[in-house]
Amino acid sequence: MKKGITTLGISLLLAAAAQAQLAYPPMKAAAQIKQEEPPKNWFNLDNEQDGVKGMSVERAYAELLKGKKGRTVIVAVIDSGVDIEHEDLQGHIWTNEDEIPGNGIDDDKNGYIDDVHGWNFIGGKDGKNVYHDTYELTRLYAAYNKRFKEVDPATLSGKDKEDYDHYLEIKKAYEQAYAEAKQRYQQFMSIYEPFADACKKLKERLKVDELTPEVLNELEEDELQEEKATYLYLTQMRGLSEADMEEYKSYFEGLMKYGYNPDFNPRTIVGDNPEDINDRFYGNADVEGPDATHGTHVAGIIAAVRGNGIGMDGVADNVLIMPVRVVPDGDERDKDVALGIRYAVDNGAHIINMSFGKAYSPHKEWVDEAIRYAESKGVLLVHAAGNDGKNTDVEPNFPTKFFGNERNDDQQAQAWLEVGASSWANDPKEFVASFSNYGDKTVDVFAPGVAIYSTVPNNQYEDLQGTSMASPATAGVAALIMSYYPELTARQVKDIIMQSVVKYEGMEVNKPGSRNDMIPFDELCISDGIVNAYKAVQLAEEMTQGKGKKKKNKKKRKNKKRK
Repeated sequence: MKKGITTLGISLLLAAAAQAQLAYPPMKAAAQIKQEEPPKNWFNLDNEQDGVKGMSVERAYAELLKGKKGRTVIVAVIDSGVDIEHEDLQGHIWTNEDEIPGNGIDDDKNGYIDDVHGWNFIGGKDGKNVYHDTYELTRLYAAYNKRFKEVDPATLSGKDKEDYDHYLEIKKAYEQAYAEAKQRYQQFMSIYEPFADACKKLKERLKVDELTPEVLNELEEDELQEEKATYLYLTQMRGLSEADMEEYKSYFEGLMKYGYNPDFNPRTIVGDNPEDINDRFYGNADVEGPDATHGTHVAGIIAAVRGNGIGMDGVADNVLIMPVRVVPDGDERDKDVALGIRYAVDNGAHIINMSFGKAYSPHKEWVDEAIRYAESKGVLLVHAAGNDGKNTDVEPNFPTKFFGNERNDDQQAQAWLEVGASSWANDPKEFVASFSNYGDKTVDVFAPGVAIYSTVPNNQYEDLQGTSMASPATAGVAALIMSYYPELTARQVKDIIMQSVVKYEGMEVNKPGSRNDMIPFDELCISDGIVNAYKAVQLAEEMTQGKGKKKKNKKKRKNKKRK
């Protein structure tokens, strides 16, 4: 076997890939959870009836909603783009009735020309689109470095001195992140290069375009046995295909070429001033963009047509998806997020799903104001907690529900759900997704986010995982409740979802981000449980029929024991 093909090398590869919330390559369930694959629709199934820790969606429809009619709910998917032509999303894409398609005129006079099915805030007026972008840390480093690289700090005072001190912090963080990314890249290439060489030689020797166990068996014992071992180690022992390896290669190369490259700036494509929130009317109407895999997958979890016999069933039935593209392969910008939220609200969204996040938010005040605006219009915001395996009580994942730069429990969005990711596993060591962020004060609920089968572009379907999948699963339950119980406010829907979770108080589970540490589940999120549609519908029925009083979230005792 080639040097560098080691278990440690593969572990490092997978650990590195799990760090980015949007840009990481799709990871096979087998790579993280060593058990049989779940049913494709496991996130909709019921623990009691199906033996799977899903959200009991099918049970809710069969036993509680059968024969009932609901209103249409609009869910904005602020993401990387959505394939609105997908076969399993037909009839479930929002249309701006006041806009005439393709006439090049802003018919509804909202500032966005031909926004028939949503808007793309990271595109240019010439139709070009931003695909890759840098990380926010890189952008901060580049801006500060330009300002302070040649400056004598002894000459600085006041605000300039404060900014310089911040520059030193950013510089240290950037240099450390860049060094780690470079090391990961080099480690991966030590795996990839012998693997790619082995594939090439094996195909040439066997005269085939694709390697299979059958054709490999045709090799004589003395022919390319080292290459065969290299290939089999990754594909059979580690469950990684040639396509997986190419995808990982693209990811790691992207870290170096785009993510941590301070000289890369694709914003000229857009043509706006990213430092001016009042420069609002930019972008284009291409809501799919160059790679809509992530956003289409998210949309399918919420809204894939139920009962049509193809693909999979989304959580909500009476729903329209409004695509709003703000997320590149890299970190989204605060300005685009803020204006994306406002666009969704102004065009009638009831729920906004945000399956993205980052470690820095230089213009957080813009996003805060947009969140306040959404709440003032009765919109529920659902956000993925992030895939860093970290405690967001300590390390925030932006955007957050807390207003301002300090976390203040009295200054936070009330119609906001922060969502961590769970799996189908009955084994407590694998029940919580190992990559999921968590937080006893910052994460509200957990929901299915591992090996989720959903729509991807070109009428295809894939298993993907992340809190990016748990968030739309929760948004789908919220849409279901809003549809059948339209009298409920966004805040009430949030409270219902949190109060109706299936609780796992006292249950010891794997601590995300660690290998062997166990932690009580009730230290991972505020509600202490997993989102459950069946129980949520029951509680919504009680509230709307006057059979139950609105419960208040019980504040956790300050002296709660920690492990």
